[in-house]
Order: sequence, then structure tokens, then C-alpha cells
Amino acid sequence: MPYVNIKVTREGVTREQKAELIAGVTDLLTRVLQKNPALTHVVIDEVDLDNWGLGGLTVTEFRRGKP
Repeated sequence: MPYVNIKVTREGVTREQKAELIAGVTDLLTRVLQKNPALTHVVIDEVDLDNWGLGGLTVTEFRRGKP
């Protein structure tokens, strides 16, 4: 029973894009690892930019170019 967790920043990922990610990851696990797609779980978490850190900064600050 594979479980895949995809985390993306909350920046307008559409319902259609999420559905494509879920289908694509499920297909990949089916093809590569011969996993049963009916038992494959894919969860997409959207994270606010201020809750995601990069280089010691939030993504918001990082994109503003704050050192």
C-alpha cells in the first residue's frame, strides 16, 4: 500500500493539475513497482509561502531577495 505525499506552495495549483499529479504518480508506481493502483494513496498538501523555508528564510522573503 504505497503512500505518496506531495507538498507544493499554495499558488493556484488547479484541481485539474492535482488530478493529473495523482494519476501520474499512481501510474508511475504501477509501472515501475507493480503496485496495485487501487491501494495507492496520493496526498497533496498546499503550504502557505510563509510556512515554507528555504535558505533560512520563508519563501516570501527568499523571493524578495532578503539575505
